[in-house]
Amino acid sequence: MVAQPQPTLTPAGYLDWEAQQPLRYEFVDGQVVAMTGGTIPHNQIAVNLVALLRPHLRGRNCKVLSGDAKVAISDDGPFFYPDVTVTCDERDRTARSYIRFPCLVVEVLSESTEARDRGYKFRRYRQIETLQEYVLIDPDRILVECYRRNERDNWELVTTMGEVSGAAAEDSLVLDSVGLEIALSQVYEDVVFPNETEAL
Repeated sequence: MVAQPQPTLTPAGYLDWEAQQPLRYEFVDGQVVAMTGGTIPHNQIAVNLVALLRPHLRGRNCKVLSGDAKVAISDDGPFFYPDVTVTCDERDRTARSYIRFPCLVVEVLSESTEARDRGYKFRRYRQIETLQEYVLIDPDRILVECYRRNERDNWELVTTMGEVSGAAAEDSLVLDSVGLEIALSQVYEDVVFPNETEAL
């Protein structure tokens, strides 16, 4: 992400302005932040998750959304573009510009966004009453961190990791929010890791 100098906007002004732009922009405190393209592994992981979630949730009145769909913390923002989002809330059924009530948000990490995804964004996402799980996925090694809201409204971290060769097939990501267990080998299917690239 690269911050673009723009005039301070109202939430309504941002939504109108962004609809006319060729790029996607997140919106925080009246300022816009341009969303830049990710790496191929980053995109591959997001595609894998959407492909696994969509058939699992078919017929359950849930939406599985990719990185082109905005999530709003409130109607006044901030507005973010997670890599994968699931909402099963009736209040999002007719949403056009953004959703407000996701149960699952997934961010695939990158060097430029990791600190923001772990810090500022997670603090804001936790304000969403319906959010049950926030998942961070490392595209450069097999490492998935799932933050899960417990019955006391506290967030617990479950970390799942594996080896690039072999062991990943035995480990899985459990998503209680949607009732799905996914093998890490499926999460990382067709992903080439940096050390594998060097060996080619």
